[in-house]
Amino acid sequence: MKMFRNVSFVFLSLCLFFSCGNKAKKNVVVNNSKSETTLQPPNIVFILSDDQSWTDYSFMGDENIETPRLDKFASESLTFTRSYVPTPLCSPSLATIITGLYPKDHGILGNDKVYKRVKDDRATSQKNRAEAYKPIISGFEKQTTLPDMLKEKGYLSFQTGKWWHGNHKVGGFDDGMTHGDPKRGGRHGDFGLTIARKGLDTINSYVDVALKEKKPFFLWYAPFLPHRPHNPPARLYEKYKTKTDSEHLAKYWAMCEWFDETCGELFDLIDEKGLTENTLFVYVCDNGWKQDPTKSGYMKESKRAPYDLGIRTPIMYKWKGEIAPKMDNKTITSSIDMVPTVLDILGIKKPENLPGINVLDEKALSGRKGIFGEVYAHDFDTIENSMFYNMAIFPPYKIIVPDPVRKKDEVVQLFNIDEDPFEKNNIAESNPEIVAQLTEKIKAFRTE
Repeated sequence: MKMFRNVSFVFLSLCLFFSCGNKAKKNVVVNNSKSETTLQPPNIVFILSDDQSWTDYSFMGDENIETPRLDKFASESLTFTRSYVPTPLCSPSLATIITGLYPKDHGILGNDKVYKRVKDDRATSQKNRAEAYKPIISGFEKQTTLPDMLKEKGYLSFQTGKWWHGNHKVGGFDDGMTHGDPKRGGRHGDFGLTIARKGLDTINSYVDVALKEKKPFFLWYAPFLPHRPHNPPARLYEKYKTKTDSEHLAKYWAMCEWFDETCGELFDLIDEKGLTENTLFVYVCDNGWKQDPTKSGYMKESKRAPYDLGIRTPIMYKWKGEIAPKMDNKTITSSIDMVPTVLDILGIKKPENLPGINVLDEKALSGRKGIFGEVYAHDFDTIENSMFYNMAIFPPYKIIVPDPVRKKDEVVQLFNIDEDPFEKNNIAESNPEIVAQLTEKIKAFRTE
């Protein structure tokens, strides 16, 4: 049985309180003029972008990409523009978002377990991959996920989009689009990857089930966007072709706006059902992506890299009337905070093994000094023989420590990310004391 069954939970009365700004606010509004759904705990919607740089939104300053729905969402949210995921790769990043744990603790280090690739024999290679990954899924199934913990409050949980860890039920979801069977193409989402690209009908059906059963719901919305294949609607591609001579940039920019449009469709769906006021929306991107203008691929300093173009993302929390909108361009937060924040809002006791904090708790937020990051091989084995980089982000400094075996030809890098957000100037040699201090923090983190 999973760990959550052994966790003591604090049961709420109808009035729940959490700290928001300098004022305590009610989580659940009791108002006879409102619909019955407002008497429930809030619905929770996690929105995940897939392969998108922290720069690639209008509200983040991009002058080419148009993201009107997310711009509006950001203006209505507690928006942290300097947030991070702990690793720049899809599968381990998603595992962190659903568990609240760093990769070293949840065990998903890369996208694939090391397996034998057979040249010119794709079927055998896929079979080998599936066999190698089986113990990884079994191990992950023992982790306590957010859907597991939400069951104590009567939530229904639904999975759509990207999901790497076998069947959706492995993550504690009651229902979902991903079967996870390698014999039927299961790897990183299978049928789930059609969400948004082919409409939101499945989400509409899930929400109707929750309404019929009069239960709050948790929705995992992780569309395969703007991830490749970069095949946007023709109308969007034609629009962006006028802004660049690179067809690859035009397609990627169009994909970002397509993703934005689908987020708008989701917001509208929730609103049309009268659920916006009692729904907590949380936005994050799984990892970064800097489009190569010369080909259909990414630049080496983004995805799978330890730089901010690989791990930085805006993270946004919106609950209309309950979370005060604010654009925070200074505070560092992480995707490890998403689960603890939800748990605190609901009055569920946070498991002791979770390293994150409730971002609505100003005292906890101001008391945090830094966060950590990890980069492992795409095809991973153990932590010891798969490590590429460790990172520590203690503003204004960020350190990148290469593994002495697998990255033996690389040097330690230190950046002042307040002054140098694109990490162009390595100041490690001129700041040995800071390097030593942050290296010690990483050593302590590794042994926690």
